[in-house]
Amino acid sequence: MARTSDSATLGHILPDVLTPDLRIVFCGTAASRISAAKGYNYANPGNLFWPTLKAVALLPPNFNPLDFTTLPTYGLGLTDLAKTSIGNDDELGDGALDVVALRKKIERFQPRYLAFTSKFGASTFLGHKVEYGRQAETIKSTHIFVLPSTSGRARRFFDVAWWQELAQRSRDEA
Repeated sequence: MARTSDSATLGHILPDVLTPDLRIVFCGTAASRISAAKGYNYANPGNLFWPTLKAVALLPPNFNPLDFTTLPTYGLGLTDLAKTSIGNDDELGDGALDVVALRKKIERFQPRYLAFTSKFGASTFLGHKVEYGRQAETIKSTHIFVLPSTSGRARRFFDVAWWQELAQRSRDEA
């Protein structure tokens, strides 16, 4: 598994899981306190990220989130906008979200899709309000897709249909 950098040296809370030519790179805003403590993304038992990836057949039913470094085997990757801060969107300090670094990673690894797991992250990255689904903007050949958050705090906005659409698009365009 290739990573973009030595995460510990850079002070990253969680490592990136990135290799060239992935189908989808999921981008969160920042690690939660639980994820930071457990050492992997979306570790809160109330978060629907891992069950949703299984439900839309992007991962097999028996996938263990502790095996997150094997995601490239399935054409998937992970990163966050805030690599050195933890907490909810409203807890992140000024400068925590590194739009420039994310753009460089995507230009370097060129996944088919950059999928934001929240409107907040996507809006910050793109610099304008967004709706769910595929966006008009691209980064070179990488399409941008906005998904409803899987966080328990955002459950009222969650709709698996957007996740199903992304999964289907990624299979159709393979």
